[in-house]
Amino acid sequence: MKYIISGGGTGGHIYPAIAIADEIRKRDGEADILFVGAKDRLECQLVPSAGYQIRVIPISYLKRKISVHNIKSAAMLLRGLVAVKKIIEEFKPDYVIGTGGYVSAPVVYVAAKKGIFTLIHEQNAYPGLTNRFLNKHVSVVALSFQEAAQYLKRKDNLTLTGNPIREAYYTLSREKARSYFPEFENRKMVLVSGGSGGSLLINNAVISLLKNKKNLGYSFYWATGKAHYENVIRKLDEEKISHSMHVIVPYIDTMPEALIASDLVIGSAGAITIAEIQAANRYAVLIPKAYTAGNHQEKNALLLEKSGQATVIKEKDLNPETLHESIVNGLIPTNQITQEVPLKLPVEQIVEKLGI
Repeated sequence: MKYIISGGGTGGHIYPAIAIADEIRKRDGEADILFVGAKDRLECQLVPSAGYQIRVIPISYLKRKISVHNIKSAAMLLRGLVAVKKIIEEFKPDYVIGTGGYVSAPVVYVAAKKGIFTLIHEQNAYPGLTNRFLNKHVSVVALSFQEAAQYLKRKDNLTLTGNPIREAYYTLSREKARSYFPEFENRKMVLVSGGSGGSLLINNAVISLLKNKKNLGYSFYWATGKAHYENVIRKLDEEKISHSMHVIVPYIDTMPEALIASDLVIGSAGAITIAEIQAANRYAVLIPKAYTAGNHQEKNALLLEKSGQATVIKEKDLNPETLHESIVNGLIPTNQITQEVPLKLPVEQIVEKLGI
């Protein structure tokens, strides 16, 4: 069978797509899988690294207000539709899967109009614009949160599966994960990640914390985001802020190992981050990004806080004191979480909808 998978822009769209591709390969030994992404976006790095082929189309996002950018994006969308039609006609997929991001919209839409079996996955409690549009056209909409159903007009194609994440989050032992980080052998390891692109707000909060607090009792394994790394290091050095007890990196390629090895996680509240934290049984301090569509990050974060697995700090309340206090409280042993591995993983439930 042939499969096209499209999702991009951020790790929250790309990693679920790769997890679905991996599960398809396990079930269909002759699977021919092609990714379709946007030129020069993160998927062009992550997808080939995962061992899959990718083709790119001209596409750009639309702003929510009328602008010159939107006029250019509309023209690019027309070129993108032409490119998608050509890819589909040449590749002749049996199934087309979308995991979100603006690049997936024309890919899934064209496939649906051609009568190809289409499945989209919605990661958040509040569906994004792309998936709200595609909902009425596709064969199946796989939801991560039941709450998302209320925002989708068509109901007969909805199914609740959870978020597809890599199997390692469920299977890797803490002892094995910890062996990859010997520098934290006798220290509490606090993982900091503001998502695949990093978070300026979280980076600045951690810098302020290191500047204002001494003898923390824990050490950071801190992914700044590639675009922020040099500025973070320069600021620490210019202000003579000691960071010798911490590990600072631009990006984490081995997130399952880092997350499972950690004692606590600090991050924003993208849906995939939430799913990974839940699977790894880690307590989290979440700083949801404000002004996301439908305020979906705050909705995601509050659901995890309600379950007792997180402390939520709103962006307006984030400062060295609130961050340090939340870390210290989160490291209390009573806040360590234990959950059983589900009998059927979300990615398995999603791929089963393809009939394989």
